[in-house]
Amino acid sequence: MRAPRWTPAVLVLVATVGQLLVATFARDLPQFAGKAFGARLVLYPLMMLLVPAIWLATHRGSRSVPWAGFTLVVLPFCVDVTGNTLDLYDTVVWWDDALHFLNWCLLTLGLGIVLRLRDVRPRWARAVTAVGGGALLALLWEVGEWYTFIRHGTELATAYEDTLGDMVLGTTGSAVALVLLGLSPRSSSGTRP
Repeated sequence: MRAPRWTPAVLVLVATVGQLLVATFARDLPQFAGKAFGARLVLYPLMMLLVPAIWLATHRGSRSVPWAGFTLVVLPFCVDVTGNTLDLYDTVVWWDDALHFLNWCLLTLGLGIVLRLRDVRPRWARAVTAVGGGALLALLWEVGEWYTFIRHGTELATAYEDTLGDMVLGTTGSAVALVLLGLSPRSSSGTRP
């Protein structure tokens, strides 16, 4: 018996919320100190559920739900929290940079599947939507990081350079997602998996 198509998205959501609960209430662990996990406990699930909620509200009765896209949209939040849980941000020098690239690639790829970007014509409009949308989301993320834990934290002195690098990495990840969307096969019905 196969698991329902929604299983991966729900498992990622549950794993993320579980880790957020641990991080919020185990504040004495050094990997969680000063990283606004109380705010993340509220905001991450809301952001994770935003895309599926909007899609489901605007596609009532649709039989073709883009569960793979939803999973890719929620996965970056889980990867971020898992990196903190395993203390990778503080122990692996390249971890933060790699995740800004990878998470924006995953997020843009997921949004591209949900929004059916492969069907957008002309191609330049698809590129502007994917890469520009990814850059905008990277900017909003950086503003959120600054507001929640950088402006009063220990990272303020290096925030400018780090933010610029994160923006470039996030935008590059979105560009790679655009390429992956272009390479993904169409199903016989003309829709994506």
